[in-house]
Amino acid sequence: MKNCLYAFNGESMCFVHVLLNGMDMKERGDEVKIVIEGTAVKLVPQLEEEANPFHKLYLQVKKAGIIDGVCRACSAKMGVLDGVEQSGLALLGDMSGHPSMAAYQAQGYTIITF
Repeated sequence: MKNCLYAFNGESMCFVHVLLNGMDMKERGDEVKIVIEGTAVKLVPQLEEEANPFHKLYLQVKKAGIIDGVCRACSAKMGVLDGVEQSGLALLGDMSGHPSMAAYQAQGYTIITF
């Protein structure tokens, strides 16, 4: 199964479930990608901080390579572009500065939004 999890919600408890589900899918043998969009982009610099209670989970997911990238336009609009760039995650913007769901669908991914 191929799933692409689009995280739009910037509330940390909601985002944690994106990370948990992404890892669960990967561990079950699914092909999974996470795309960070909307207000969720603000969480990237926060999760990079060791003091963040979800830092270890975030690093686990990041090291697993399932975070495909972060919305370039939303990162700029939310004022976290520099922090996202420093995270080393890819900036995505093939659809007017935002990541295209249609591009993932064309690759056979089922889109799941959070």
